Amino acid sequence: IVTMGTATTPDEAVALEQAGVDVVVASGFEAGGHRGSFLRPAEDSLTGTFSLVPQTVDAVKIPVAAAGGIADARGIAAAFALGAEGVQMGTVFLACEESGAHALHREAIRNGKAGRTALTRGFTGRLARGIHNELMQAMNEPNTEILPYPLQRALMRNLALPAQKSGKDHLLALWAGQSANLARCQSIEALLRSLVDGAADKLNR
Repeated sequence: IVTMGTATTPDEAVALEQAGVDVVVASGFEAGGHRGSFLRPAEDSLTGTFSLVPQTVDAVKIPVAAAGGIADARGIAAAFALGAEGVQMGTVFLACEESGAHALHREAIRNGKAGRTALTRGFTGRLARGIHNELMQAMNEPNTEILPYPLQRALMRNLALPAQKSGKDHLLALWAGQSANLARCQSIEALLRSLVDGAADKLNR
């Protein structure tokens, strides 16, 4: 079984290699969803993908996959230029009809509402990136009490379900990376073909 581990700093990549992991995913702070930090607090491990990937490649001997802010063929080609041997993409696939994301989530990514993202602990108790909306703004207010994970996540689900039913996306936790506005997916098959063909074309130049 091939094992993969997420690193948000070069030190974490080294720790994963020493633990016997086969592939390390260098996840820049542009990535959507939860931060995968484990050696230091997530707030102290916010390195951008363009800085993190080459440092990680230099720090370990195992293959490195780049993640965070990669949403099209240009990003894939850039990751390979930085020394990555693969990429991990998330938000771009959330916009596809075939994804398991709620329709309100998919539409928020497609219609430009994902232009501003931010980090918060308010949705689950762990630091994560999502679309900045009314809910996130309220949860990020100073002195707002946040329960530890997973208690905060369970609490917020009580709001999410009625918000989904009433179509109020401004009251939902909408995970998304900083390149969400580049997501144009309608069909997963067409997206994959465009990514593979586009990246090959750019790399072959």
